[in-house]
Amino acid sequence: MNAPTHDSLVPEERLRLVEEALSNGALAQIRRMLNGGMAPADVAHLLESSTQKDRIVLWNLIDNELDGEVLQYLGEEVRVDIVNRMTSDELSNAVSDFETDDLVDLLQELPERVAEQVLQAMDVQDRERVEAVLSFPEDTAGGLMNIDTITVRPDVTLDVAFRFLRRHSTLPDVLDNLLVVNRRDEFLGILPINALLVADPSLVVRDVMRTECEVLNPHTSSEEVARRFQRMDLISAPVVDDNNKLLGRITIDDVVDVIQGQAEHSLLQLQGLDEDEDLFAPVSRTARRRGLWLGVNLITAFVASAVIGLFEATLQQVVALAVLMPIVASMGGIAGTQTLTIVIRAMALGQVTPAKGRALVMRELGVGLVNGTFWSAAVAVVAYLWFGEAILGALIAAAIVINLATAAVAGAMLPTLLKRVGIDPALAGGVLLTTITDVVGFSAFLGLAALVY
Repeated sequence: MNAPTHDSLVPEERLRLVEEALSNGALAQIRRMLNGGMAPADVAHLLESSTQKDRIVLWNLIDNELDGEVLQYLGEEVRVDIVNRMTSDELSNAVSDFETDDLVDLLQELPERVAEQVLQAMDVQDRERVEAVLSFPEDTAGGLMNIDTITVRPDVTLDVAFRFLRRHSTLPDVLDNLLVVNRRDEFLGILPINALLVADPSLVVRDVMRTECEVLNPHTSSEEVARRFQRMDLISAPVVDDNNKLLGRITIDDVVDVIQGQAEHSLLQLQGLDEDEDLFAPVSRTARRRGLWLGVNLITAFVASAVIGLFEATLQQVVALAVLMPIVASMGGIAGTQTLTIVIRAMALGQVTPAKGRALVMRELGVGLVNGTFWSAAVAVVAYLWFGEAILGALIAAAIVINLATAAVAGAMLPTLLKRVGIDPALAGGVLLTTITDVVGFSAFLGLAALVY
């Protein structure tokens, strides 16, 4: 039986082989593995999965002609770390074959000094093309687009258009349509490749092209671009300015990156983390980032503790309150986080509008009341069986209903309010929601207990 090739190995097995080879000093074996047909994406995965020390060794073993391909697949932080170790000439050579949109993404991540050096090393035409895309914010259609397009005139025959294609040594990736423009580069429509291949060659482009197609403005947000691609099942879409002049096109591979980035952003920002964080970044850098977020959470914890301190006398009188308090806060926190996550996701998909805000809040309030009523009854029974006090069970039941209702409303309203004032809901929503549910839960439970006892 033939031994499995390196390409056939799963990432974990490949990483294990590399680690063993590094520990044995078998650098020649690793060089053959990295440059012997392994996909650039797999090489990038190896780099991201390696410690800082091993990563430097692996990068130096990669052939120079493969540097650019591997760079395209690296996460932002790892890529910047490696690029900072390269000379300007090495970087310029590595990115020479980058498509415009990929090169723009890289330049936006680099320090301004390094990015300027890369631009100056390019020829005038390529530099102007890149600077045209750099003029748009990176989170817009203009920042995502690639200006490497193939255009045809509406008055030529399909045979001429096909022979024009054959003259190109290479074609842009994800080429599903040719873009039809007039002599002033004004966009007229698209000519699907399948139509070009199967239609009568003597037909004129105007007779076959489609004028009803999805067109994007360069200032359209990347989130809206992703929604349109998802809703319309697009593979590519032209980008035109307000004067209907063709600027470029966006392809599905760029949109997939946007969607993946949004998903990672929402998930990690809920915990105050960076979606591009290097798994093996230096301890000092990671500790500084996470420490700031821990400090913010500590402040909110003191707020909740201050609320508890207001009822110190009541807690001393009824010790069971201290035992049951975490239940009230936990139930509210979980319920609020569920609502918060659903609403943030809906906002990312464009499903939440101001007109629907009231209906959404009322729905979540209803869910909170239903769940609060059911689970408060269960907790009340447990509290009564545990401590033998019916009044204590009634108090915690009332507090849970109040806290779950508050958590539902807060979880539904916070994302919209935060976005309105320019704060990322995924980043700040979780902290504020936890503070609200803790304060309301403790206040309701201890406040009611103070009135009774």
